[in-house]
Amino acid sequence: MSESEKKHSVSANFEDNVNYLHRELGVEKSFDVIQLDLVYAGRKMAMFFIDGFAKDDILHYLMKLLSQLEPEQLDPDPLFKLMKTHIPYVEVDTENDLDKVIDSVLSGPTALVVEGISEAIIIDARTYPVRGPEEPDLERVTRGARDGFVETIIFNTALTRRRVRDRTLRMEYMQIGRRSKTDICVSYIEDIADPDMVNQIKRSLEKIDTDGLPMGEKTIEEYLVGQHWNPYPLVRYTERPDTAAVHLYEGHILVYTDGTPSVLITPTTFWHHLQHVEEYRQKPLVGAYLRLVRFLAVFLSIFALPIWYVLASDPELLPSQLEFIGVEEIGAIPLIIQLFIIEIGLDILRMATIHIPSSLGTALGLVAAILIGQVAVEVGVFTNEVILYLSIAALGSFATPSYELSLANRLVRLVLLLLAALFSWPGIMVGSVLWIVLLTRLTSFHIPYLWPFIPFSHRGFRDVLLRSPIPLKNRRPSILRPKDPDR
Repeated sequence: MSESEKKHSVSANFEDNVNYLHRELGVEKSFDVIQLDLVYAGRKMAMFFIDGFAKDDILHYLMKLLSQLEPEQLDPDPLFKLMKTHIPYVEVDTENDLDKVIDSVLSGPTALVVEGISEAIIIDARTYPVRGPEEPDLERVTRGARDGFVETIIFNTALTRRRVRDRTLRMEYMQIGRRSKTDICVSYIEDIADPDMVNQIKRSLEKIDTDGLPMGEKTIEEYLVGQHWNPYPLVRYTERPDTAAVHLYEGHILVYTDGTPSVLITPTTFWHHLQHVEEYRQKPLVGAYLRLVRFLAVFLSIFALPIWYVLASDPELLPSQLEFIGVEEIGAIPLIIQLFIIEIGLDILRMATIHIPSSLGTALGLVAAILIGQVAVEVGVFTNEVILYLSIAALGSFATPSYELSLANRLVRLVLLLLAALFSWPGIMVGSVLWIVLLTRLTSFHIPYLWPFIPFSHRGFRDVLLRSPIPLKNRRPSILRPKDPDR
């Protein structure tokens, strides 16, 4: 066993315990690591905590109570007396491994080491700087709840429990990262979720061996699903507690990561990324219409530009009634080059809007519209038709509920454009077939990515295609293998 794997137990020697914690926590090297040396009831004590994590008022109250103790009040069992009587706090525990004590202190709780007691007392009186639960920017609704997940895991689990008051809702805690010790929570409803899938996800999480999770839930996704060269998302993210609750009721498993407002939903299919909470905030007929419009927008975001390019490049393919689709004057730059330039230009604009203050975002949008739209056409860099049809494709991308899916579809659109430029119609058809084959071969854990289309399920496909009324949709996808006996 290596030196780093040895267990450093809390010993009966108070000085040894304090010196070890002092050295390993770097008390004198880190200004925010606090060590308080105290004497209460005739016993030496030491508190270790991180400044900014500890609740000062709680610790002050506990110290005031301890200062009133007499030596005889801690006899004959000082640990029992402290735990059950003289430290009146909700979250109090003991730990006999000094390395785990260090991990606890770095996570936020306060460690109390007492002379003559061979266990450290862990007082979970911590708080984190946190913003309010605001509505997520990427998942806004016209009517509905305005709260959203934040960067603190305990707040996020509480927001979920507020909506899921099921006695079998499980929130299983674990830590990932040899150095970061990032808090993770696996959430599922035990009476609904497939236990084999739950165990598979937990085993996958336990196998993650890395220093830390610098990108939070995104790092977890790469370990969970692999397939690093596949652009399509095999898990879904949400920052809405109501969306998370819906997926729990269907039998999905959620993974919460401390430090990020996004909750990972797994397993998911292609169609999960096309659903939006807005569809269920409207009447069923209106919701079904919105969903069909969204499907059309996604279709246009992928195929509108390649199909238009082929038709514009070969006017003979256009019937007389559709001659207006073509290009009156191509200009000095070939049409395909124009399309790729403006595609890359839109990505540059998108990245620029992310990196500038929000107050300047509107101004940047106006400047970009004038430069790319009006000036670029006047000087002959682009044609009016290129601006129009690329705008249609861009609107389709923005209408895609899943940001990750819209990025993947954008790459597919670029590939189809290139194939259309090289091989015309055969290129688009072959590229489309290969795209469908790619999606067909994908699986999110054991679930086919295109289910219920491939393999076909009549009931599932009906629920995907149309926004069914809630009383009729109160059933769970069979592909998730839910085990609720009342289903």
